[in-house]
Amino acid sequence: MATTIRVSKRTVEALEQLKRQQGFRSLDEVIRWLLLERRRMLARRFFGVDEGKISAFTEADRGEDRTA
Repeated sequence: MATTIRVSKRTVEALEQLKRQQGFRSLDEVIRWLLLERRRMLARRFFGVDEGKISAFTEADRGEDRTA
């Protein structure tokens, strides 16, 4: 199923340029890629907050006695 969206000529030109640069076959692929990149950026921003700041979990971190 396809639909039509109205965008400016400037936007179409930018999408076409990205299409050529990245080797996409259609503007639909460009838009899907942009959406995926946006999701990845948000995930890195929100879930990568402690990247490089935390160490591996060890038994000493458990903080409880499991011998009982």
